[in-house]
Amino acid sequence: MGGMPLNDMPWWRWRSNVRSALHMLSDPVFQQEAWLAGLDGYGDVTDAVYRLVEDTWLDNWSAEKYVGTIFRDSGEAALVDVAVLRVLRIMHQVGADAPVSAFLEHHGWPEAVRAAREAHVRMATADGEDPDVPPRSLEVLRIMTGAA
Repeated sequence: MGGMPLNDMPWWRWRSNVRSALHMLSDPVFQQEAWLAGLDGYGDVTDAVYRLVEDTWLDNWSAEKYVGTIFRDSGEAALVDVAVLRVLRIMHQVGADAPVSAFLEHHGWPEAVRAAREAHVRMATADGEDPDVPPRSLEVLRIMTGAA
């Protein structure tokens, strides 16, 4: 998102939020060092899921609906759909208010992380960014998107 052409997608702010969520959900080291450790500035799993689905309603319909506005193509959309379904399934099983450890210890979490990673890598690469840099803080995301 540092080198991301912010104005190249019509709904780039939503894309930025989805990318931020997928990035955090796809990085097990980050999850241990930030979420599990309670590091300020990065929210938690529930915050990431909220960024993933809050404006997009990806919990209600396919990312395919947003090809050309948030997602560049059907391939990106399909990967995002898989990640959303995997993460939401776990959230419904452990509960939105569960501690971070409940998510990370869930038997399906590695598969959710893998799906988020595939979507994150595809989107970051399409935006000309290195998918392996650590996730940015929520404050940086707010500054980049001009959010209040």
